[in-house]
Amino acid sequence: MTRQERMDLYHEFLEEEGYRPSIDKDGDLMFKIESQTYFVIVEEDDAEFFRLVYPNFWSIENEDERARAYVAAHDATAKTKVAKVFVVNDDTWASLELFCNPPETVKTVLPRGVSSVQTAVDTFTQIMRA
Repeated sequence: MTRQERMDLYHEFLEEEGYRPSIDKDGDLMFKIESQTYFVIVEEDDAEFFRLVYPNFWSIENEDERARAYVAAHDATAKTKVAKVFVVNDDTWASLELFCNPPETVKTVLPRGVSSVQTAVDTFTQIMRA
């Protein structure tokens, strides 16, 4: 399956789920859940790899907060199935990364995957606010 065929598949599935996906300036699928912007990153060279990203959900203001963010990201990732939380420059991102063979498998795991990302973000946020 080509990258474009996977893009079309994911776009159609997101529409079926009630989202309003669009293509961003980088060529990635973008959609919103409760005003939060998510991206589906579709790689050219790996038809089985699926990546959902929720970027920039926590801005890092200083080096003390950065140190706390690394710990909180580690803890949130360790405590949440499948989701990852990580620091990117002065922001924090969460992602879901899976191998789906065939790519249509995404349809069966995406709702739970989104929930997992949201749980990881909530865990991170609770740790940072404590």
